[in-house]
Amino acid sequence: MADLFVQALMVHLVGDWILQSDRVARLKTDLRQPAAWQHSGIHALGLLLVFPSTIALLVALSHLLIDTRRPLLWLRRVLGQQPEGDRGRHFEIWQDQVVHLLVLFIAAVWVSKS
Repeated sequence: MADLFVQALMVHLVGDWILQSDRVARLKTDLRQPAAWQHSGIHALGLLLVFPSTIALLVALSHLLIDTRRPLLWLRRVLGQQPEGDRGRHFEIWQDQVVHLLVLFIAAVWVSKS
């Protein structure tokens, strides 16, 4: 399980931090933008090297949805989190990353139990 998670983490880090342009980072929150789908597709391709195809595509779809920010806004509302300014921007980035990593962890556990 740990090997799967580390491999998926490497795919995530490359997709989110190395291969993501400023333009994609700006546009990926809007599902009407090809950049959102392109970004998720890059994650899907990498994840296909780690997970079975169904799991890889589900994780990539979750990445797409998390990047819309809607699930994160809902989570902050439920938890009463309203950070503002520079602190809010850092919080948003880290919350996004933690949720992505949580999904990868769940996928790694799921696949290892199968």
